[in-house]
Amino acid sequence: MASPRRKQQQHGDGDGDDDSYSFRYLSGLGNSFTSEAVPGSLPGAQNSPLVCPLGLYAEQLSGTPFTAPRARNLRTWLYRIKPSVTHEPFHPCQPAHRRLIGEFDRTTTVATPTQLRWAPADVPQAPPLDFIDGLYTVCGAGSSFLRHGYAVHMYAANKSMDGCAFCNADGDFLIVPQQGKLLVTTECGKLLVPPGEIVVIPQGFRFAVDLPDGPSRGYVSEIFGTHFQLPDLGPIGANGLASARDFLSPTAWFEQAHRPGYTIVQKYGGELFTATQDFSPFNVVAWHGNYVPYKYDLSKFCPFNTVLFDHADPSVNTVLTAPTDKPGVALLDFVIFPPRWLVAENTFRPPYYHRNCMSEFMGLIYGIYEKLSS
Repeated sequence: MASPRRKQQQHGDGDGDDDSYSFRYLSGLGNSFTSEAVPGSLPGAQNSPLVCPLGLYAEQLSGTPFTAPRARNLRTWLYRIKPSVTHEPFHPCQPAHRRLIGEFDRTTTVATPTQLRWAPADVPQAPPLDFIDGLYTVCGAGSSFLRHGYAVHMYAANKSMDGCAFCNADGDFLIVPQQGKLLVTTECGKLLVPPGEIVVIPQGFRFAVDLPDGPSRGYVSEIFGTHFQLPDLGPIGANGLASARDFLSPTAWFEQAHRPGYTIVQKYGGELFTATQDFSPFNVVAWHGNYVPYKYDLSKFCPFNTVLFDHADPSVNTVLTAPTDKPGVALLDFVIFPPRWLVAENTFRPPYYHRNCMSEFMGLIYGIYEKLSS
C-alpha cells in the first residue's frame, strides 16, 4: 500500500510523539463526525471505494445492529493502514485474571443486603501493574454473555500499558480517574483525562492507557447490551444538567511503526484473551461516524436543586444513563453530587433517608462525602 505522508501536529492530528501532540477535540455527544490525520485520506461520496485514498483499508465498527432505527444506529468507518483482523488467533490469557467478573450468579459472587463501606485502595509500588492488571470487580448484576447487566470495577495502576492494547467486547467502559491523569489512546485518537473528568470507551474499541503523572486509581462502570446516553430532561426543559456540546471526542491520530509482538487483550464473556500482531492497532489515518470514544469535564455539569423546601430526588443529578426497554428504568445511571447551593426552609439538612429499589455504588473523587459532613 502507499505510505501515508506524515503530517505536522496541526489541529491535533497526525503521527508523532506525545510531547509534540496538540490535543484538539470534536464537540458534541451523538454527533456524526469526520476527522483525518492526513489531508485527503477520507474518501468522499462513499464509504468503501474500490481503492481508498493512500491505499488505506476501509473498516466499519458497529455499535448497534445494522437494522437499528436510524435515531439509535451507531457506527463509524475507520480508514487504516492495516486491517484489525490481521492478528494471530486469540488464546485465554495466562495467567488468568482472577479479579474480573462478567457473570453475576451465586457460583461467582456473594449477595449481601448489608450496606458496605471501605477505604480507598492503595496504589501498589510493586509489582508493576498497568490498567489491565490493576482492574478488579467490586460488584455487579446480570451477565455479559446474555448482554444484560452491569459491573462496577476499580483500578489501581502504577505503569503505562506498553506494547499492548485493551478491547472490551462485553460492553462500554465509563472510567472515572480519582488520582492521576490518564492518557487514553484509541483508534479514533487521543484523550487526556485528569481527575474530575470521565471517559467513555464504547464496546469494541481498542485502547491503551498511559499514566503521564505516575500512579493512578479510580472507578470503572461497565454496561452490557446498551450504551450510555444523556437522560431526558422532562419538565426541566431544553437546557441543564450535562450539555451535549461539552462532551469531547478525539481527532484522528495514527502510528505506522512496525511493532512485532504487539498484544491485543480482549475481554469477552468476562474473561481475558490475548492475540499478537506485528503492528499498532492505532493505525487509523481517518474516520467518520457517530460511534466514538468521548470524555466529559464534570465541572461543566449544571445542577438543579431545591429553592424552597424538601430535597429533590438524587436522579436530578444524572449525567449519563443506560436505558432499558422498560420506560423510566435504567440499567445504570451515572450520577454526581457536585459543589452546589442547598437552599431550603424548614427542611432536614442532610438528604433524606431512603430505601431504594436500585443498588447504589458511591465513590469519592474529591472533597468530603456530603452525608458525612452534614
